[in-house]
Parts: sequence; C-alpha cells; structure tokens
Amino acid sequence: MVEHDCQTDLQACRKARLARDPRFDGQFFIGVLTTKIYCRPICPAVSPKEQNVRYFDTALQAANAGLRPCLRCRPDSAPQSYAWKGTQTTLERAKALIDSGAITGQGGQSIEDLATRLGISSRYLRKLFQDKLGTSVKSYAQYQQLMLAKQLLHQTKLTITQVAFAAGFNSIRRFNEVFQQTLQLTPSHLRKTANIDTKAEQSEVKGRVALKLQLSYRPPLRWPEQHHFYQVRAVQNMEWLEDEFSYGRSFSINEVSGYFNARLDSAANLFNVEIVLADNSALPQLGLIINEIRRVLDLNANIAQIDKALLELNPISSLMREGLRLPGVWSAFEAGCRAVLGQQVSIVQASKLLNQLVLAYGEERIIGDRRVKLFPTPEIIASAELSELKMPNARKKALNALAQFVSENPDADLSDWLSIKGIGPWTVAYAKMRGQSDPDVLLCGDLVVKKRILALYAEHGLNNDNYTDITDSLAKQIAPWGSYLTFQLWNL
Repeated sequence: MVEHDCQTDLQACRKARLARDPRFDGQFFIGVLTTKIYCRPICPAVSPKEQNVRYFDTALQAANAGLRPCLRCRPDSAPQSYAWKGTQTTLERAKALIDSGAITGQGGQSIEDLATRLGISSRYLRKLFQDKLGTSVKSYAQYQQLMLAKQLLHQTKLTITQVAFAAGFNSIRRFNEVFQQTLQLTPSHLRKTANIDTKAEQSEVKGRVALKLQLSYRPPLRWPEQHHFYQVRAVQNMEWLEDEFSYGRSFSINEVSGYFNARLDSAANLFNVEIVLADNSALPQLGLIINEIRRVLDLNANIAQIDKALLELNPISSLMREGLRLPGVWSAFEAGCRAVLGQQVSIVQASKLLNQLVLAYGEERIIGDRRVKLFPTPEIIASAELSELKMPNARKKALNALAQFVSENPDADLSDWLSIKGIGPWTVAYAKMRGQSDPDVLLCGDLVVKKRILALYAEHGLNNDNYTDITDSLAKQIAPWGSYLTFQLWNL
C-alpha cells in the first residue's frame, strides 16, 4: 500500500482528480510514481491508475519525494493553499513573510532575524516548519523562489537573467544550479518548451518592465458583487474598471511603483493579469507584487469551505451568496485612511473624500503608457493640512496622527493603532479586513451589519434584544471566516 502525505480525505482526493474538480486545485497534488512527476487535480493528462498515485498536501512535499513538476498542468500556476488550518498563526505569519521575499535576494534577513521579527526563537521557527511542513525554513523559501521562476519562464517574456533576479536569486549561476537540482530540468530547457519570443518583449518595453500572467482561483467566484464594490469606491487614476470583467490599479511597494490590470476568464477559473513596472529595479519585488495582487482579489480563498460554513448559519443561511470574496486594498495604511474618511458618512461621501485626498496628495507618475496616481505616503499625510477635505477637524487630526504613527512604526501591529486619538476598534478591524485580508473580522460595530442582523433575527421571530450575545454567537459559529460574513451582510 502506498503511503500518502496528504491530510485531505483520500476518497475525496480520488474523486477530485478523476473529475478534475477545480475546487480542489492547489489544495493537494498528485504524484505519479511511474512517470516521476506531480500534477494538479485538474491536469488534462490521462488519469493514472490509483495504485500508481500518491497524494501530497503541498508541491514542496512532492518535490522532496523526488518528483518533478508536470509541464502540462504546471503546478506553479495552481492557486495557493490558503492555510488557516487550526490556530497556526505564527506559521502563517512566517510563510507570508517568506513568500514576500523576507529572507531572499539582496538585503534578505537571516532566519534568526526573521524569528526575532515573529517574536520567537530561531530554533522554534525551524521546528515549526519541520513539524508542520516536513521541510526546513530555507528549503521552503527556495522552493517558493523556484515556483515563481517557473511561472515567469512559462508565461512571460522576461529573460532568464531577469527571471533569476525577480525570483530573488543573487546570481544566474546559483539560479541555474538550484533549478536543475530541484526541478530536474534547466531554465533554458523550460523556456524552450514555453516557446516565448523574448526579443519581442524587450523591444516593446523601452526601459520599463511589462509582463502578463495567469492567476488561477478555485471556483465559485461571484465577481459582479466584487466588481461593484470596487466600482463605487474607486479613486480616479488610481483605480480603473474598464468593463464589467476587469479591475486595475496603481501601487507602490518598497519604493518601487507600477500598476496592474486584471481581467476575468471565468471559463478557465483565472484572471489574465498585466503588470507594468516603472523599470528593472522593481524586478526583485515582483514576487511580493504578485502575492499582493492575489490577496487584493482574494484568489487564494478556499471558497467552497467558506461557503459551507456560511450555509450552516441560522437564520441567515438562505440569504448567503456562493463565491463572495474579500475585495482588498493595497496596504493596511490605505485601508485605515479609507476607514477614517468613512466614519459616520455615506459610501458616496467617503468615496468623494478619498478622491480629494489622493488628488491633492498622491504622487502622479507616468508608467508605461498610463498616467497614474499613487496613494499618498504616510509621511505626506502626516504633515498635510487636509484643508481640501470637508470633514470635522477631529477626523483630520486622526488622519494626521495615524499617518505619523505608521511612518514612525511601519511594522507595528494594527492593534497598536488604538493608542491613536480618534482611531477606534471599527477602524482597526476594517484595516485588518481589507488591508491585510484577515479572514476573521466580523464588523459587529458597523451600522449596516447591525441593522441587517437585527432585521434578520426579527424576521424569523427570534429574540434580538441582546445584540452583543447574537454577534458573539455568530462570530464563534463562523470563525475563522467572520470577514466573509461581513461582506455577505453588506451585500444583502
């Protein structure tokens, strides 16, 4: 009997791979022992016999078992398995930092520094990865680099050297060595199979970097509501929705800037994403940028699991909409500013104030063929007079104070914002939900949420005298998906 490194129910794995069920894409991987490759559950190749199959929770486990990635289904393109399993918050924070390039590339932190940042010992961090993922911290980071490189080689016209630096390798020699050793093929061989004309791209970009990627998600996806949510809150020249299937915006991250356009292909369960960067110096941030785009669009959510939890909530289960995701914003600071501007005013008024803020204080850049506005930096807002904004002085001061705090404490926990005058629990919770995509924020203090919960309970003849008891019960039932319930209630 073949052993399996997979916590997902094996019977479910068998059914999913035979049906090529996209809802399981990225949640487990299939090792084919006869061909020594591993695949996604949706691989179009002829399904192997069950006795020749081994299941893995992660692509890294499959690689560590001596298997190489399939060139047809490309495991690097699978939706990431968004963890939220149990209470492994430290592990998830560590993985998020590593995925963002914290310990790779020039200026990367040591494992000891990463552990200090997490508030744990390096020994405990190493034990955590070994016990939970069956690999070392360094091996996990290196494999994430290789998967990004493989995706870029398959889908973009970046040169192999550009790919190496974008994936966080400091030398092309080291990149080639690790790539061949781990994936059992060379970058140049993989590029040939992708049939990419790199010369066409380089002549086209004229000093900037432009690339196109396909970012997969697990269905279902309820895009019309998500699109509408972006649309009514969009900032001119910072965000754009050119039609009902697209969303784009500018961004700034680690002192580099650019923009992206994402277009939905619902038939293939993916977004076609164009990323345009100001210049080559932004390439080392590409992995982080891609991760942020995935977070903003909420592409890593195991939405079937979330919907199942929502459908178990009485008395509101019948009103829940399948596939509704969390529309994120680019940073926690931007989300905090949106929350302050939205205090005690309508969505229309909040959007007007936000547009005025960005128009007055956001930097204007020409990137590629587009003139864009960047969201103002904390340093700019901290000293801004904000005279353009027609709102109480107390809220202006709160915005200044928030910006000052963030500029002085960029890595502070968002809960520390509560020490700022004018910043309360609702603002912090909103920033966590939209700026960090925290999945478990039930905004009980939100007026719309409160009205809709009380109305639903009254409609079903249930006692709604004690709102706190009701929301406490709901929060416990839906954990860790409270944010999704918040968006469901907002969309009723």
